[in-house]
Amino acid sequence: MSPVAPVTNAPPANGTDDAQADADPPISLDIDVVHEDGDWAAVAGADALVREAAAALAAELAPIEGEVCVALSSDAQVAELNGSYRGKPAPTNVLSFPAVPMLPVDGEPRFLGDIVLALETMRREAAELKLPVEHHMQHLAVHGILHLLGYDHETGEEAQVMESLEIRILARLGIPDPYAAAGELVENS
Repeated sequence: MSPVAPVTNAPPANGTDDAQADADPPISLDIDVVHEDGDWAAVAGADALVREAAAALAAELAPIEGEVCVALSSDAQVAELNGSYRGKPAPTNVLSFPAVPMLPVDGEPRFLGDIVLALETMRREAAELKLPVEHHMQHLAVHGILHLLGYDHETGEEAQVMESLEIRILARLGIPDPYAAAGELVENS
């Protein structure tokens, strides 16, 4: 298990830019990346890619605070989870499991939930869409975290809001609009 890595925009330690520090809303999104199953060494810097995606999301939605666990897994594991929790015993690209709301604990970030990424599905979709696997992985991470924050795409209006956010967040990472690729495959979480 990787240690939790906070994504934050805390003011500079030297205190030289107090006006800027006061203007920036607080961002604290702790991301714990765990390698559950699959050969994720095939995706160079997978942990860093997830954290970069989370940082871009946090910057776009500031102020935001919370903790998320991202499990890097395989199609087999995701198919099992998908069958158990959604009645769909097949792999999918990303699953989101929002945490049960709990009373806040002083000094502790609120646990938002877990997301699980399926390596083989993610890589296959990236190839089909002719996208760098790193871009597709970051899109799936953003998509999953947005679900944990209550965003959805069940209706056309919800989908428009969520997709617009995804496009803006991914633009912060230099990733072009993923919905410009025909038949975008982020639909199952």
